[in-house]
Amino acid sequence: MTHTPMKGRIALVTGASRGLGYSIALKLAEAGAHVIATARTQAGLEELDDAISKAGGSCTLVPLDAQAPDGIEKLAKAVQQRWGKLDAMVVNAGVLGELMPAAQLTSKVWNEVLAVNLIAPARLIRAFEPLLKQSDAGRAVFTTSGVGSRRAKAYWSAYASSKAGLDILVQSWAREIDGGTLRANLVNPGTVRTRMRAKAAPGEDPMSLPHPDEIAPVFVSLCSPEETRNGEIVDAQG
Repeated sequence: MTHTPMKGRIALVTGASRGLGYSIALKLAEAGAHVIATARTQAGLEELDDAISKAGGSCTLVPLDAQAPDGIEKLAKAVQQRWGKLDAMVVNAGVLGELMPAAQLTSKVWNEVLAVNLIAPARLIRAFEPLLKQSDAGRAVFTTSGVGSRRAKAYWSAYASSKAGLDILVQSWAREIDGGTLRANLVNPGTVRTRMRAKAAPGEDPMSLPHPDEIAPVFVSLCSPEETRNGEIVDAQG
């Protein structure tokens, strides 16, 4: 029998068109959730839709640019009108920016990295907190990184700063909602076989890294109504 801890639940996944987000969305659908999948890449979302349908699941595709002025807020209104709640939100969309000395980073790189990796999650929290609180067990999970506040690395200043900010944002929010039915946590997936990792480490053998399908179950577990942790950073690979 297929294990369906998310049966009948509504789950939003950002950055779902490829890599880790794709795997998370698919695994949530396999666990019984109806997935609202967002990404900038329409073709990738359509591939995800085919995979979810083949697995017997269901999803709603929403092409979305996290930097659009009101895209997130319009999505929240649409979810409110159709479902009246949101049971799980996985904020996975992210950009690497450029790996270079901090003194050489342009404002264009800084603006994109902070907009996608930090400001968009803050907007998602603001837009979807009311809907998550309408769930009997709202769960929010954010993708962070080991190169954030816990381990600074040379040349990673833009990406690492955005993830360090994300850690503080989510943990602060978790303190604010503590005592209710809503939980918010972060996952550090570690090094995973994704396009972003290939850009960051082009000389690395991708087959030496775990596939996103091996990491996605950690996210699904944190989306489960049975999950009790709040404000924690979970290392997916220990």
